[in-house]
Order: sequence, then C-alpha cells, then structure tokens
Amino acid sequence: MLDMYDFNGDVWLCHSLQGQCYNFTAFEPAIDTLKELEAFLSENPTEIVTIFIEDYVHSPMGLSKVFTAADLMKYWYPISEMPTNGMDWPSVTDMVAKNHRLLVFTSDASKEASEGIAYQWSYLLENESGDPGITGSCPNRKESQPLNSRSASLFLQNYFPTIPVESEACKENSVGLPQMVETCYAAAGNRIPNFISVNFYMRSNGGGIFDVQDRINGLTLCGCNTIAACQSGAPAGSCKDTGAPNRTSSSVNGNVYSGTIEFKSHASSATSNTNIWSNFVGLLGLVLICQAVLIFQDLAFI
Repeated sequence: MLDMYDFNGDVWLCHSLQGQCYNFTAFEPAIDTLKELEAFLSENPTEIVTIFIEDYVHSPMGLSKVFTAADLMKYWYPISEMPTNGMDWPSVTDMVAKNHRLLVFTSDASKEASEGIAYQWSYLLENESGDPGITGSCPNRKESQPLNSRSASLFLQNYFPTIPVESEACKENSVGLPQMVETCYAAAGNRIPNFISVNFYMRSNGGGIFDVQDRINGLTLCGCNTIAACQSGAPAGSCKDTGAPNRTSSSVNGNVYSGTIEFKSHASSATSNTNIWSNFVGLLGLVLICQAVLIFQDLAFI
C-alpha cells in the first residue's frame, strides 16, 4: 500500500491530507522504493508483488513514467489479461511463466484508460479501514462493492485501528484478528480474504498474523489446518503430522477458535475437491502498512 503524490516536480511517497503533500509529510521519491522493488523481483524470479496505490498523482502519465524509469514494466501484469466479473486469477506458475509478476492497482479510475493501471474497485472488495475494521460487523468501505458481491474476485481485509498504538498491537494481532477474520468471512459470503492489512505485523502474543496466514493458506490449498501439513500431489485433506501440539479451542458464535481461525464450511468444501492441486487455489497475502511491497510465495496466487 503506497500513497503517491505530485511533489517537488516528481512522484513521491507521502502520507498526507487533503490531496496535498508537504515537506513534513513527504517520505521519499517513489522511484527510490520502486527501484528496490525491481531489484527484489530481479533477484527472486518466482515471487509476485502487488501494489495498491492511493493515488494523488495528477501530472500527465506521472505513474507510468515512474514505473518505466524503475524498469518495472517488464514485470507488469496487463489489464487485458486480468479476470473480470469475479473470475479466477491464474496460478503462480502461469504468472511466473509469463513474467507477469507485478500487479498494480490505483484508486484513480481514470488511470485505467489513460495509463493502463487497473482501477482497484473493479477487481477488489475491501472492508472499512480503521476502527470499523477491528470490531463490529465488518462493513464494506464506501468505495467498494458490498463484500458479498461476486463481481470482483479479490478481497482485502483491513485490520488496524484508526489511531495505531504499538503497545496494543500484540493483543490486537493475537486475539482480535482471528475473530475479525471470521466476522469478515461471513460478511463476504464465506469468502476468505486474499490480503490482510495490519499494523505492527511482527507483534503478537503468540502466532499472530503469520499463524492466521498459515492456517488460512493450509485450509485453502489442501484442506489442512496449516500450510506446513500440505503434501504436494496428495488428495485434499491428506495432511502431514507436523508434530505441532494441539491448541486449546473455544467456541465463538458457533465457530471454533484456536488462537487463530477455522472455517468449517470452507474446510469441508476444500477436502471434497480432489482437483485442488490443479485448480486455482488461494494464497493469503500480508499487506504491510507503510511498506513498499506485498509479497506472495509458493504454489498459487491470491
């Protein structure tokens, strides 16, 4: 997630207000971060990166110029091949084979026609950020279609308070997160999030965001309760014994929690899908707030 603005005659990363970047809110020229991204993609030829741009760039072709200057167009996922109307995305294998390893979405609808940058609300569902995203019923962000819509195939779940407090992050990322994942799962019509956006991602009182990711990815990929239990080529539900101790579970609103998350209905459908290894499968991505990139690893994309 990157906020991009016109500033000092260039495109800058800036977290600002009222569409205007100032000296005290500016971070660095966008080209600096994008060159780091190019180096990462060059050094890691099987990785895929997604960028969501909060777009305040009004200079003609400003975004296209900065991505071109960073030598990133060779990785660009073209709009012409993006699935529409809720259709599935290709596997990581296919994306890597075509070198379509950089997905870029903008909040400015005009950029899709003028610069070939995908308008995020045509492809993405998103819940309300800030406090509504950490408690309550998981309402959709006003720019987004309803979370249970099937006309967009990606789901970004925001999970961070309006005012971030680092000392509270351990509790939020360990207790509140799995419960809100389940709440948003229900609000989205039993759709598991493709991305989870958090603050202080390294902080937790246990497994935290990484444990939630591992469990969701395992469930989606092979019907197991952690991705470490998946076995390549095995039928769905054939899980390795990882030697991990059983966790104490509790029931919340009829759903099971083990410090992370379980989706009973989705698990049953996953285990019945004998072709899950050859079909599109979802791999949860972690959005690092105020970081440059979102990185996917192994097996399948979103």
